[in-house]
Amino acid sequence: MKLIWKPVIYALIAVLLFMNAPQKVDASVSVSAKSAILMEQKSGRVLFEKDAHKVRRIASITKIMTAILAIESGKMDEEVKVSGRAIKAEGSSVYLKEGEKIKLEHLVYGLMLRSGNDTAVAIAEHVGGSVEGFVYLMNQKAQEIGMTKTHFSNPHGLDDHEQHYSTAYDMALLTRYTMNNETYKKIAGSKLHRAPNPTEKWDRVWKNKNRLLNKYQYCTGGKTGYTKRAKRTLVTTATKGDMDLIAVTLNGPDDWNDHIFMFENGFKKYDMAEIAEEGKISAGKSSFYKNKIYINHPIQYPVTSKESKKIKLEYKLLKPKEEWDDEEDVPSVVGNAVVYIDGREIEKVPVYFEKSSEDKKSLFEFFDNIFTSMIGIKSDG
Repeated sequence: MKLIWKPVIYALIAVLLFMNAPQKVDASVSVSAKSAILMEQKSGRVLFEKDAHKVRRIASITKIMTAILAIESGKMDEEVKVSGRAIKAEGSSVYLKEGEKIKLEHLVYGLMLRSGNDTAVAIAEHVGGSVEGFVYLMNQKAQEIGMTKTHFSNPHGLDDHEQHYSTAYDMALLTRYTMNNETYKKIAGSKLHRAPNPTEKWDRVWKNKNRLLNKYQYCTGGKTGYTKRAKRTLVTTATKGDMDLIAVTLNGPDDWNDHIFMFENGFKKYDMAEIAEEGKISAGKSSFYKNKIYINHPIQYPVTSKESKKIKLEYKLLKPKEEWDDEEDVPSVVGNAVVYIDGREIEKVPVYFEKSSEDKKSLFEFFDNIFTSMIGIKSDG
C-alpha cells in the first residue's frame, strides 16, 4: 500500500511546487479587454496583440467607418434634412428634430463626439441614398482597406443585426486609414464642437466622450462604444515625438487604463528608426540606374534597441534590358527596397525610375505651341 501511495504523494508535491514557482509573465498582456491591439501607424507594425483577430461585436466604434465615408463623399458642406427614421434611432442621441436641416459636417461632429445614433442614420441616408445603400458602401470600403473579418449591417453599431462584427486588428487597419485624412483627424481629436440649433436660441454644444483627450496628454483622438452585447469598445490614437500609435480594445471593462498602459509600453519599448530617406537612392552596380531611381516616401519602422542593431536594407532591382534604350520603355517600378531585422523581412517599398522625358516637351513642341497660339490655332486641332 505504501508503495502505491508514494509516487502519488511525490507527484502532488511536484505539482504544488510548480504552481507556486515564479512564472515568466509578459507584463504587456495585462489588459482587461478580451481583444486588444497596439499598432504603429506609419508602418502598420503590430507592437502588441491579444486575440486581435477574433471576431466580436464592436458597438459604436462602427461610426469611424461612417465618419470617413461622410468625409470622403465631398458633401460635408451640404445641408441634410433629418428624417423620421433618423430621430427614431435608439440609444445615444444628439436630439435632432424631424425635418430640420443641418450641415453634414455638424452631423459628423455629433457622430464622433457624442456618438449620436440619430446622426449616423441621417448621414447614411444623405450619403448613401438610404441606410441600406450606405451599408453597402461601408462593406465596400472595408474590403478596400483589407478588413477581411469585418461585416457591417448598420451605420451606428447597435445590436440590431447578427451580421455586424469586426476584430481589433481590422479596426486598427480602419483607424490607420482614417488618420491619413486631415479632416477626420481634426474631428476625432476635437474636445468640443458647437452646432446650430434652429428651433432654440442657443447652440448645441457637444463635448467629446473620449476621456483620454483630457486624461492622457499624448492622445490625439478616437471613438468610444458600448452596447449590452458588445460591452465596452474603444479606439484611440496617440502621438509622442515621431511615433504615432493606434490602440483598440473590444469588451474591455477597464479600457481607459488598458489604452494608457499599451501606449506607455509602446513609447517606452520602441523608437522610430529612419532607415531610408525619401528621394534618389544609390543602389546596384549598374550605371543604367545612376541618379535615376528613387523611393517616394521615407522608410521608418518602430524597433526595440536590440532590433536597431540588426536592421539591414537591400535594394532588389530588375536587370536592365536591351529594349530599354528608350526611357519610355522602362517600367515605372524597377524594384524594391527591402528591410530586414535579424534576417526577417519586415518592410518592402517600391523603387521608382525617374524618366527625364517625363512632363517635358521637346524644343519643337515648345516653338510649335508658341506659333499656334500666335495665329490662334489650338494645338489639339
